[in-house]
Amino acid sequence: MQLKRKFETGEFAILAEMEPPKGVDVSTMVTNARRVKGNVDAFVVPEMSNAVMRMSSLGGAVILQKEGMEAVSQLNCRDRNRIAIQADLLAAYGCGITSVMAVTGEEPGYGDHHQARSVYDIDLLELLRATQALQEGKDMAGIELAGAPRFLVGSTVDAGAKGKSPELVIEEMNQKVDAGATFFVTPPLFDLAAIQPFIQRVDLGKIKIIPTVLLLKSLGMARYIQRNVEHVDIPDALLKRIQKSPDKVRECLRIASEMAKTLQQEGFGGVLLATIGWEHKLPEIIERM
Repeated sequence: MQLKRKFETGEFAILAEMEPPKGVDVSTMVTNARRVKGNVDAFVVPEMSNAVMRMSSLGGAVILQKEGMEAVSQLNCRDRNRIAIQADLLAAYGCGITSVMAVTGEEPGYGDHHQARSVYDIDLLELLRATQALQEGKDMAGIELAGAPRFLVGSTVDAGAKGKSPELVIEEMNQKVDAGATFFVTPPLFDLAAIQPFIQRVDLGKIKIIPTVLLLKSLGMARYIQRNVEHVDIPDALLKRIQKSPDKVRECLRIASEMAKTLQQEGFGGVLLATIGWEHKLPEIIERM
């Protein structure tokens, strides 16, 4: 449990997203993870992010664990009812997964199965409380378990979100803390100033805030995010920097590495590197940190 140990000792933790395949060929996922195995403390396996159907997070996490790499399995509220969610939590622990992350999940309209129906039987707080109850030895119906799991539990926090007061973000995060979450992943961060009003109100020594460092792939991607993605702010100066660079991909790699290094210097609990399909670029980001 390298991730839990680093959180407990106050060391900077490096997490990396590792998307499972849309299919059963896991060779690319495993190869990309192996390339950075010694430099990444844990791999966060998304649960069908953007509502795109893929191998489940639990399946991907179990495969990585079998390869000797620590994995964090995501669970979302979108796809399962309370019975199935609890069953997957028990299955995760039974398969050796000791770190989980609770997320809401995007609406199916974002993905590739537009006719799918959202479940949302329980919300994010209820999911965290259900996880907490399982660790106390009972399910949501109050029935005792034959053995209880012990998880490191994470969730999300809208730190730096545009149009959302830091006080409201803190209040929502504290509710999640009360429900058992101990680390929090932020939306992609490109400007430290955007998160300062939030950070000034948080004791980073007690609550592990893990900013997401998103690898931009192009100037077009950066412009699209700036104009259309809620809760993410990309400064104009950063767009100009990419625009002026003769090698835009290399410049985007530099930007990701610099942000990760800055976050470490600022005392954050860790960083989540998100490369959305460019997991083969993880070594270049990490070696510059």
